[in-house]
Amino acid sequence: MTSEQPPRPYRHSVVTDPTVPYGADPSASASSSPPAGDIELLDRALFEVKRVIVGQDRMVERMLVAMLARGHCLLEGVPGVAKTLAAETLASVIGGSFSRIQFTPDLVPSDIVGTRIYRSSEDRFDVEPGPVLANLILADEINRAPAKVQSALLEVMAEQQVTIGGRTFPVPQPFLVLATQNPIESEGVYQLPEAQRDRFLMKIDITYPTVGEELAILYRMSVHPPTARPVLDPARLDALQHAADEVFVHHAVAEYAVRLVYATRDPAGFGLPELAGLIAFGGSPRATLGLVASARALALLRGREWVLPVDIRDLARDVVAHRLVLSFDALVDGVQAGDIVDRVLQVVPEPRIAPQQDELRVSA
Repeated sequence: MTSEQPPRPYRHSVVTDPTVPYGADPSASASSSPPAGDIELLDRALFEVKRVIVGQDRMVERMLVAMLARGHCLLEGVPGVAKTLAAETLASVIGGSFSRIQFTPDLVPSDIVGTRIYRSSEDRFDVEPGPVLANLILADEINRAPAKVQSALLEVMAEQQVTIGGRTFPVPQPFLVLATQNPIESEGVYQLPEAQRDRFLMKIDITYPTVGEELAILYRMSVHPPTARPVLDPARLDALQHAADEVFVHHAVAEYAVRLVYATRDPAGFGLPELAGLIAFGGSPRATLGLVASARALALLRGREWVLPVDIRDLARDVVAHRLVLSFDALVDGVQAGDIVDRVLQVVPEPRIAPQQDELRVSA
């Protein structure tokens, strides 16, 4: 008489046994590398972006991570640091349909999602979809439009669909929103609603290039600037996204991500009572999901089939900081959300999941 085998846990469920990995088949080995074809495609995509964008390695890496993790990305930096150029270059590399929406104060929601129009020749109303129905959307200077226009993106960013006149239209897959904003202007600029900030997987702060990088920009971009060539297409990108879904996440690493986000909600419980009066609202469960999804994508981009705690740590500021709602006291004192995340990272210890973890961290 044969014994019945117990069912395997659902692939993306969090298990309570520390010896069982999170998000992977318990019998699978985590010692192998991703398929060579996936790594070659990602390397080629990275090379094409860097043919155009000088320096800004962190920004380029994070944009590719957001692409693999099916998340939206907010780029913030002063004028002239290649925010728009980076988004357009990524769109050229990944292929598919592309729409650029220039946000202005006189924009209305129907300019983005579409509207109903009357066909007099047919005596009926028809739906005219907006530019948001594309694979990659560049929302340029998103904070120049009022909140009602920015909120028009809420449904499409979260539910991957647009509702016009009672009809629902799914967006093409894969789908990615890249938004840019300028942090130094106050005239004609509107603050992003908290609900919309939470829908961005990560917010990337872009700084000025170094002296050497700026000299390279001068030589490369002043005359006959290069253009990126298509490397991917929607089908290949979809396959890479599924490859990122298969990246192994140990239970201890998943618990580390949960504790990092939870510490922003209850800092006193993690030995940070000085932060309790600075945070009005901590990170939501969407931050935890985004942190693990981003870590999977980053591990794949770095040539691994498993997530290390350092992947979580590297992405915590980009994924969590913009989701925090600071108190009035914090705003008055000029406290930055990123500094709060850095303080949490200092207190919450990294798990040790492998004897060679320090060597793996160096190679990452």
